[in-house]
Amino acid sequence: MGNDDVLSWLDDVAQQRRDAGLRRELRPRTPAPATIDLASNDYLGLVRHPEVIDGAMAALRRWGAGATGSRLVTGTTTEHELLERELAEFVGAESGLVFSSGYAANLGVVTALSGKGSLIVSDAGSHASLVDACRLSRARVQVSPRADVDAVRDALATRAEARALVLTDSVFSADGDLAPVRELHRVCREYGAVLLVDEAHAIGVRGDGGRGLVHEVGLAGEPDLVVTATLSKSLASQGGVVLGDARIRAHLIDAARPFIFDTGLAPAAVGAARAALGVLRREPERATAVLDRARDLARIAAAVPPIGAAAVPPIGAAVGEPESAVVSVVLGDAQRAFDAAQACRERGLHVGCFRPPSVPEGTSRLRLTARATITPDELAVIETVLTEILAGAPA
Repeated sequence: MGNDDVLSWLDDVAQQRRDAGLRRELRPRTPAPATIDLASNDYLGLVRHPEVIDGAMAALRRWGAGATGSRLVTGTTTEHELLERELAEFVGAESGLVFSSGYAANLGVVTALSGKGSLIVSDAGSHASLVDACRLSRARVQVSPRADVDAVRDALATRAEARALVLTDSVFSADGDLAPVRELHRVCREYGAVLLVDEAHAIGVRGDGGRGLVHEVGLAGEPDLVVTATLSKSLASQGGVVLGDARIRAHLIDAARPFIFDTGLAPAAVGAARAALGVLRREPERATAVLDRARDLARIAAAVPPIGAAAVPPIGAAVGEPESAVVSVVLGDAQRAFDAAQACRERGLHVGCFRPPSVPEGTSRLRLTARATITPDELAVIETVLTEILAGAPA
């Protein structure tokens, strides 16, 4: 029958990835990392906060290590329902439903609100979880150019389907810029569509006390707008949530497969998220501090001169006034971005490295994520290292 090694094709694919600078590997971190963190999504600096750890431990002791089953069987505790109510109240929504991850939340709500005979208009910059949700939805999917309100309007105006769902991130995760949420909602309302906004990178950063971009632009609680979010970024835990009209929550409990068939979120994660939300409510200045530190990072990166005319685009070209915790420094070539990230790590600075398929070809980059608790001493090290690496200085 031919080749004895039926997996030999994987070797070829792995070599192609190496040649393109796209091979990935896992790097376990230590409990006390020796590097300054500009790579994680711990925007508020709460992942080691004593109250957050205590919240996780209290839930662990009360409920045990696991949820023990799906939310519909044994996986719902009073802790889950308290978190749902507290998150909904915080962002100004009528109700909330917690999933085991932000990815699962997006898969669940998109597939449950669409299906055959409906239209999904998805922004080209949407997170991979929304992209995969579209693929699973069985709806007709139309991808609109990033942040293009006119394209969304055209898609909705010419549709034949009775129901339509428009998807966007509020903060685009690779560049950190904002979606035109208010304008998109206006178009959705004009044409009878529901707008779904993924606030993963906005909760804890944008809006009054970190309530998100939807709240900031005055759309909190609108019945034709659904918010999704993760608990693993600003809230320093794990899990996801869908926030919106109570009828949507009831429908998801009946129809969202990632909710029905997945084990519920572990109690410790629920307790940690509740505690993190409590800290944010008491210390809303943390949200402001994130944007202040992002401005510091952008200033540092923008001050580095381009390597030269051959740089496409020049280093620093994508850095402007940050609108979120994300500061993106486009380096172009995937290998170049990888090498720069490695050089930063060797000098005690951990930065994100985004390469295809996370970003389009030719736009590989360093992705710097601000943290509210970055200290002046850390900023001094960050400035020294980034200036050295981005300017191409020798080791």
